[in-house]
Amino acid sequence: MEPLRIDGAEGEGGGQVVRTALGLSLVTGRRIRLVDIRARRGRPGLLRQHLTAVEAAARIGDARVEGARLGSAELDFAPRGIRPGDYSFDVGSAGSVTLVLQTVLPALLAADAPSRLRLFGGTHNPLAPPFDFLARVFVTTIRRMGARVNLELVRHGFFPAGGGEVRAEIHPSPLAPLHLLQRGRVVRRRAEAIVSNLPLSIAERELRVVGWEDAEARPVESAGPGNVVMLHVESEHASELATGFGAKGVPAERVAERALTEAERYLAADVPVGEHLADQLLLPMALAGGGGFRTLPLSSHATTNAALIERFLPVRFLVSGGMVRIEGARGR
Repeated sequence: MEPLRIDGAEGEGGGQVVRTALGLSLVTGRRIRLVDIRARRGRPGLLRQHLTAVEAAARIGDARVEGARLGSAELDFAPRGIRPGDYSFDVGSAGSVTLVLQTVLPALLAADAPSRLRLFGGTHNPLAPPFDFLARVFVTTIRRMGARVNLELVRHGFFPAGGGEVRAEIHPSPLAPLHLLQRGRVVRRRAEAIVSNLPLSIAERELRVVGWEDAEARPVESAGPGNVVMLHVESEHASELATGFGAKGVPAERVAERALTEAERYLAADVPVGEHLADQLLLPMALAGGGGFRTLPLSSHATTNAALIERFLPVRFLVSGGMVRIEGARGR
């Protein structure tokens, strides 16, 4: 069969196209050919975290692969079957381990035996969902769909040093449709500010800006300096985590303001699903064959993801205002 050709420069055109295509190739057994990978980015082609995702998908899918090298703009990927087991993958930089995990998670949920993963690299990277978002928001939500996933943060890894470790245990789990239409009342708001190899006073200044009663500033160990503010909103029917990452030359107060602005936007919208979770729920809901949720306006990241998923699976995404519905597509 001819491979499904995917233009990596279409739509949002980032690494999400690579990860979603790999994940769906594993689940469906469909050979794919990616071209113009990340063509419009400042550093086009495959970077280390993308290569690690390719390596992970290839090992788990027993795949034949061409083009798996740094900077490659084309990739041919032909899986031969899902192979559960114990795996270890090292990004070798501060590239996100959470994105590598999300690449292979759908396939391992569809496997015929449990798997255990050890992932080394960046756990708290400003260009990817941090471990805490994955554990407290994404995994918490897909567990309601039937997913059996356990995550453990062994060591933090901040950009640019990396050196973090995450462990995951994944059991085969059929996914059921989920309808997230109401957030319900907010039952808890918790603020955390963590620092590594930096003064604790930075985290304390950040929490003063946030001003939430339930707050904790704490140091953590990692290979290099790092700082993140995390604002966790728990409601009756949903969770959200807003983040702000410290950076050289950026005052602590500004870092906190960014996280607080994101959290307040979510709270003001009175929707159960935040912008980033909306993007990440599209694939598991499509695999479940249905469901729906209310959210903020979809990002270009999410609309690109939806269009790609529809090329692999017999589903369609119906978007109206802040409502997203997933339906089986007739005649496909």
